[in-house]
Amino acid sequence: MMFAKKVQDYKERIFDVNEIKSFDDSQAKKNIFYETGQTVGAVWCLKPGQELYFHSHKRADDIWICIEGDSGMYYPECGESVEISKGMVCVARPGEKHGMKNTGSTDFVFIGIAGPVPLDLIRHELE
Repeated sequence: MMFAKKVQDYKERIFDVNEIKSFDDSQAKKNIFYETGQTVGAVWCLKPGQELYFHSHKRADDIWICIEGDSGMYYPECGESVEISKGMVCVARPGEKHGMKNTGSTDFVFIGIAGPVPLDLIRHELE
Protein backbone atom coordinates (compact mmCIF):
# COMPACT_ATOMS: atom_id res chain seq x y z
CA MET A 1 0.00 0.00 0.00
CA MET A 2 1.35 3.46 -0.98
CA PHE A 3 1.10 6.41 1.37
CA ALA A 4 0.78 9.92 -0.04
CA LYS A 5 3.52 12.26 1.07
CA LYS A 6 3.53 16.03 1.03
CA VAL A 7 5.53 18.05 -1.49
CA GLN A 8 7.57 19.45 1.41
CA ASP A 9 8.85 15.91 2.06
CA TYR A 10 10.62 16.16 -1.32
CA LYS A 11 11.73 19.80 -1.20
CA GLU A 12 14.99 18.91 -2.98
CA ARG A 13 13.11 17.16 -5.81
CA ILE A 14 9.78 18.93 -6.35
CA PHE A 15 9.70 22.66 -7.01
CA ASP A 16 7.00 25.32 -7.39
CA VAL A 17 7.98 27.79 -10.11
CA ASN A 18 5.75 30.44 -8.55
CA GLU A 19 7.87 30.30 -5.39
CA ILE A 20 11.14 30.46 -7.36
CA LYS A 21 10.51 33.13 -9.95
CA SER A 22 11.49 36.71 -9.23
CA PHE A 23 12.22 39.68 -11.45
CA ASP A 24 14.79 42.47 -11.57
CA ASP A 25 13.59 45.75 -13.07
CA SER A 26 17.02 46.45 -14.59
CA GLN A 27 17.90 43.11 -16.26
CA ALA A 28 16.88 39.51 -16.96
CA LYS A 29 17.09 37.49 -13.76
CA LYS A 30 18.36 33.93 -13.35
CA ASN A 31 16.92 32.07 -10.35
CA ILE A 32 18.83 28.79 -9.85
CA PHE A 33 16.69 26.19 -8.09
CA TYR A 34 18.89 23.07 -8.26
CA GLU A 35 22.32 21.84 -9.27
CA THR A 36 23.72 18.33 -9.38
CA GLY A 37 26.99 16.94 -10.66
CA GLN A 38 25.39 16.66 -14.11
CA THR A 39 22.91 19.52 -14.65
CA VAL A 40 21.69 22.85 -13.34
CA GLY A 41 18.16 24.25 -13.43
CA ALA A 42 17.10 27.88 -13.40
CA VAL A 43 13.95 29.91 -13.80
CA TRP A 44 14.71 32.90 -16.05
CA CYS A 45 12.46 35.95 -15.67
CA LEU A 46 12.38 38.82 -18.17
CA LYS A 47 10.27 41.96 -18.01
CA PRO A 48 9.05 43.39 -21.35
CA GLY A 49 12.04 44.66 -23.34
CA GLN A 50 14.68 42.79 -21.32
CA GLU A 51 17.23 40.54 -23.05
CA LEU A 52 19.20 37.44 -22.11
CA TYR A 53 22.68 37.91 -23.57
CA PHE A 54 23.67 36.06 -26.76
CA HIS A 55 26.02 33.23 -25.78
CA SER A 56 27.07 29.61 -26.18
CA HIS A 57 28.51 26.79 -24.09
CA LYS A 58 31.44 24.75 -25.37
CA ARG A 59 30.37 21.46 -23.74
CA ALA A 60 26.79 21.90 -22.52
CA ASP A 61 23.28 21.48 -23.83
CA ASP A 62 20.96 24.33 -22.80
CA ILE A 63 17.22 23.61 -22.96
CA TRP A 64 14.66 26.40 -22.43
CA ILE A 65 11.03 25.55 -21.67
CA CYS A 66 8.86 28.66 -22.09
CA ILE A 67 6.09 28.71 -19.48
CA GLU A 68 4.90 32.35 -19.47
CA GLY A 69 4.90 35.13 -22.00
CA ASP A 70 2.98 36.30 -25.02
CA SER A 71 5.93 37.05 -27.29
CA GLY A 72 9.68 36.71 -27.31
CA MET A 73 12.46 36.64 -29.88
CA TYR A 74 14.91 33.71 -29.73
CA TYR A 75 18.30 34.24 -31.35
CA PRO A 76 19.62 30.88 -32.63
CA GLU A 77 22.55 32.40 -34.56
CA CYS A 78 24.06 35.79 -35.45
CA GLY A 79 21.59 37.79 -37.53
CA GLU A 80 18.78 35.22 -37.11
CA SER A 81 15.67 35.31 -34.94
CA VAL A 82 12.60 33.17 -34.29
CA GLU A 83 9.44 34.30 -32.50
CA ILE A 84 8.70 32.26 -29.38
CA SER A 85 5.94 32.19 -26.77
CA LYS A 86 4.58 30.17 -23.85
CA GLY A 87 4.50 26.44 -24.61
CA MET A 88 7.61 26.34 -26.80
CA VAL A 89 10.92 24.58 -26.09
CA CYS A 90 14.28 25.82 -27.42
CA VAL A 91 17.34 23.53 -27.54
CA ALA A 92 20.93 24.71 -27.92
CA ARG A 93 23.52 21.94 -28.21
CA PRO A 94 27.20 22.40 -27.38
CA GLY A 95 28.64 25.27 -29.42
CA GLU A 96 25.24 26.51 -30.66
CA LYS A 97 24.64 30.20 -29.94
CA HIS A 98 21.47 31.34 -28.23
CA GLY A 99 19.87 34.33 -26.55
CA MET A 100 16.47 35.98 -26.36
CA LYS A 101 14.51 39.18 -25.87
CA ASN A 102 11.08 39.63 -24.34
CA THR A 103 9.29 41.46 -27.16
CA GLY A 104 5.85 41.12 -25.59
CA SER A 105 3.80 43.27 -23.26
CA THR A 106 3.81 40.74 -20.40
CA ASP A 107 6.52 39.10 -18.32
CA PHE A 108 8.35 36.19 -19.98
CA VAL A 109 9.42 33.16 -17.92
CA PHE A 110 11.29 30.05 -19.00
CA ILE A 111 12.92 27.14 -17.24
CA GLY A 112 16.48 26.47 -18.33
CA ILE A 113 18.10 23.06 -17.83
CA ALA A 114 21.77 22.82 -18.79
CA GLY A 115 24.57 20.33 -18.49
CA PRO A 116 27.05 18.94 -18.04
CA VAL A 117 28.27 21.22 -15.29
CA PRO A 118 30.31 23.20 -14.63
CA LEU A 119 29.02 25.41 -17.43
CA ASP A 120 31.37 27.52 -19.45
CA LEU A 121 29.97 30.73 -20.92
CA ILE A 122 31.07 32.35 -24.16
CA ARG A 123 29.41 35.68 -24.94
CA HIS A 124 28.89 36.71 -28.55
CA GLU A 125 27.79 39.81 -30.41
CA LEU A 126 24.36 39.45 -32.01
CA GLU A 127 25.44 40.97 -35.31
